[in-house]
Amino acid sequence: MTTPKELRYSEEHEWVKTEGETVRIGITHFAQSELGDIVFVELPEVGDEIKADEPFGSVESVKTVSELYAPISGKVVAVNEDLNDSPEFVNESPYEKAWMVVVEPSDSTEIEKLMTAEAYEEMTNEG
Repeated sequence: MTTPKELRYSEEHEWVKTEGETVRIGITHFAQSELGDIVFVELPEVGDEIKADEPFGSVESVKTVSELYAPISGKVVAVNEDLNDSPEFVNESPYEKAWMVVVEPSDSTEIEKLMTAEAYEEMTNEG
């Protein structure tokens, strides 16, 4: 299982990639493997505000529906529309094709509170 070292991770299995003034958010390889085949992704609209540790969308798999929890607070500036027609990208490419939203953080220090790849791997290996 890959855990890209340049990303930060939440306890709810979201990843965060800093890209200048914005951050890209998705779910981890571990999360998608636990969920099974993803059949539907519900995401917020561009312009919506998301709040750290609160739901901002959901993913539906053949097994269950799981809420997506915002790893940071901010304004949604882009949404991955490709996931509407191709939710399977979450299973096939969780770190590349299956990013979910791009957010303009309201407090960039929240990113520093997220786990490093090493800490995230430790957490997921304990399960």
